[in-house]
Amino acid sequence: MSKRSPPTWFALLARGLAVLLLLLALAAGAAAWLAWKWLEAPLPLRSAQVELSVEPGATPRAVAQAWVDAGVQTQPRWLFEWFRWSGQSRLIRAGSYEIEAGATPRSLLAKMVQGDEAMESVRIIEGWTLRQLREALARAPELKPTTAGMDDAQLMAAVGSPGLAAEGRFFPDTYRYSRGVSDLTVLKRAHRALQQQLEAAWAERAPDTPLQSAEQALILASIVEKETGLAAERGLVAGVFVNRLRIGMRLQTDPTVIYGMGPAFDGNLRRRDLETDTPYNTYIRGGLPPTPIALPGTASLRAAVRPAATKALYFVAMGDGSGRSAFSENLADHNRAVNQFQRGGQ
Repeated sequence: MSKRSPPTWFALLARGLAVLLLLLALAAGAAAWLAWKWLEAPLPLRSAQVELSVEPGATPRAVAQAWVDAGVQTQPRWLFEWFRWSGQSRLIRAGSYEIEAGATPRSLLAKMVQGDEAMESVRIIEGWTLRQLREALARAPELKPTTAGMDDAQLMAAVGSPGLAAEGRFFPDTYRYSRGVSDLTVLKRAHRALQQQLEAAWAERAPDTPLQSAEQALILASIVEKETGLAAERGLVAGVFVNRLRIGMRLQTDPTVIYGMGPAFDGNLRRRDLETDTPYNTYIRGGLPPTPIALPGTASLRAAVRPAATKALYFVAMGDGSGRSAFSENLADHNRAVNQFQRGGQ
């Protein structure tokens, strides 16, 4: 029987290396498994929601630390290494972000890479004045009041239209914004939207309109917005005012008088108010007032440039809660409608 030769030092070294590589492979596998488990596991949070504003130019390491400081209870180095190892660290976008229970390291990074920001919204209503708009922005959540100290002229310069009257220059709509942005950001968007809507409406104007410019269309649209009680009658209301402009008849519309009174208006329009001259008193002055009196929506802009075909020169609210008005072609019929609907038939 032959005897087996003892292993040489080379064989022993080879076996040792094999064992070491096996151990390293097992360790690497275990580390990879643990890393995968950590990436998919919900992050512990200090509160129900954790918010963070990622500033432009923030490094991935700083972002990781900021999340931990904000309330993500994990090691900042782990987050940073994940950002770097993923190959997406340079794709993290500045913005305002919010995570809730259940967020994982993987979903956290995806949110920042996709720019899935925490958003707020503010609604601007048709018929509001600029004062009401600015009050709404002051109450809007997470919106920096950058324009709070600006007067109207400064505001219009800031939105890119110096020299224009500020009233009526912002389109009523719901605007979403990132938390912490300036109110000027919202105002610029609303101003651009109004310009686009006005240009589109003016391009579709009726060929026989007495309006001489898009500016006049905006002013008339603001009056239509304030005078319309029922959306279905918007075109008829516009038609009455266009008919009056066409024949040189005064508009005699209460909302312009009220606007001209400013803070002096106490909710009750009196005869002496109709007889007091201001640039906006259309009972005394002919033509359109000098500026819009409110924020008109799309429907009012279109009604101003393409009103309903009507011979009516007058209208009066029926006062039955429906918002409807009675339209008349002559003063006698109008007076009868006023007696019926406003004076109880007396």
